[in-house]
Amino acid sequence: MRLLGVVGTMVWDTIWRDSHVGSPMQEWGGISYALAAADAGMPSDFKVRPILKLGRDMAEGGFRFLKDLTVLESSEAIAIADAPNPRVELRYVGSERRCERLQGGVPPWTWSELEPRIEGCDALYVNFITGSELDLANSQRLRREFDGPIYADIHSLLLASGPGGERQPRPLERWSDWLRCFDAVQLNASELTSLSAHWGDPWVFAAHVVGPATRLLFVTLGAGGAAYVCSADALPFLAETRARFGGSGTVQSGRLAVEPVEDGDPTGCGDVWGMTAFGALVSGAEVEEAVRLANAAARSNVLHRGATGLNRFLRGEIEHA
Repeated sequence: MRLLGVVGTMVWDTIWRDSHVGSPMQEWGGISYALAAADAGMPSDFKVRPILKLGRDMAEGGFRFLKDLTVLESSEAIAIADAPNPRVELRYVGSERRCERLQGGVPPWTWSELEPRIEGCDALYVNFITGSELDLANSQRLRREFDGPIYADIHSLLLASGPGGERQPRPLERWSDWLRCFDAVQLNASELTSLSAHWGDPWVFAAHVVGPATRLLFVTLGAGGAAYVCSADALPFLAETRARFGGSGTVQSGRLAVEPVEDGDPTGCGDVWGMTAFGALVSGAEVEEAVRLANAAARSNVLHRGATGLNRFLRGEIEHA
């Protein structure tokens, strides 16, 4: 049995839509979507270790959600923080997100906290849900100390919070140092454009980024599917040590479309996408097969509202909610 460590944050979402009249949907969000996707689609020889911090005010509800996930190894790596659990308010007009507000927050992981929690893991999935899960110094140490592959969704590293918690795009300082911390990096098209603002063509930038450190770059395109840029030595992805792979300098790329969904809830699609893609990669799938599976899972997520029951929906056990 192999073990995937999942670093991220469970947040409590309040989601407003233009069709709502005084009654938003409230649900678990953040890393909850990725964990549900792992429960639905991880290879049978994998267990998942959630490496999370829950605010004490919402810990009971968080554990209640996690009890429904059979893929979890245990909850021993979860820490309870004496801080308000993060809450996110999302407002949509149609399918487009117009406003996101983050309130509360648990402290970032220190190395002394993180080190024993990653022991025994074969691979790590890191999702920057709030953007403060790990600082750069500890991400760099994680890269030095952990031999297995590390996948990162860096979405919230490119967001800043205003005085009222409003989240706005920001440049990522020391972006090159950040990217080198991870074997595979996931971001969306606007984030790629932001990172490459000094470069010109974002896809030329993406081809420059991949190599012996960051071996895979995934760019999610919403209803347009997803694209990838990878070094030719990116696979097999799960090896005993990262040192087996040298940089060949050859870059491969591609894009896979997805059939659009007319109506639904796009919240959490990136989280479902990333976990599904990484699960496929560590089971030995080729990159394009991983993207195809991730596209299909993210499309299914649009048809289900919230993370509760998403694992069973993705397995086809229940109708969408």
